Amino acid sequence: MIDLYTWGTPNGRKVSIMLEACGLPYQVHNIDIGAGDQFKPDFLAISPNNRIPAITDSSGPDNLPVSIFESGAILLYLAEKTGQYLPADPRQKIICMEWLMWQMGGFGPMLGQAHHFNRFAKEDVPYGKQRYTGEAKRLWGVLDKHLTGKDYICGTDLSIADFAIYPWACRYEWQTVDLADFPAVHQWMQRLAAKDFINKGMQVPDSR
Repeated sequence: MIDLYTWGTPNGRKVSIMLEACGLPYQVHNIDIGAGDQFKPDFLAISPNNRIPAITDSSGPDNLPVSIFESGAILLYLAEKTGQYLPADPRQKIICMEWLMWQMGGFGPMLGQAHHFNRFAKEDVPYGKQRYTGEAKRLWGVLDKHLTGKDYICGTDLSIADFAIYPWACRYEWQTVDLADFPAVHQWMQRLAAKDFINKGMQVPDSR
């Protein structure tokens, strides 16, 4: 059994989408980051950087329990555990890894900063809004160019790269992004939104 420690954020929903996609049984443990649950000792024992998501797997390597933190590491672990959503072809795998790292190093952090300055900063910071909203839109342009003529990040098949990027794209309004400006991304989002397992993953933890 996999235990998922999460909250309703894009990073958390990457993992719940993957668990739904793989059909793995899992239990959800809500870590209310607004209430400071991420700093409790029990959670820090499995996520020392006090960030969600994290998982524990009672049947890890050698059938022994394991805990994993960082959303990208969790996606890779689950892909290797199940043999799903990580391309077997070496060249396709490179593409998947490139875009997974692109999300972790750029798309997520920069969009997160746009969210902060546009929605949560206690005072108006025009420079912060301009810098991070501008960078968010630049990254959207990079993604739109890549997705032009493709169904998914790696071409014709879904991968963990799609699962990593999608929840962040879904908060486009927080980034003041107009989907009409990025038609390839918009079409990709519509393809993913039509899949029941993705919708179920996007509702965690609200639906549990």
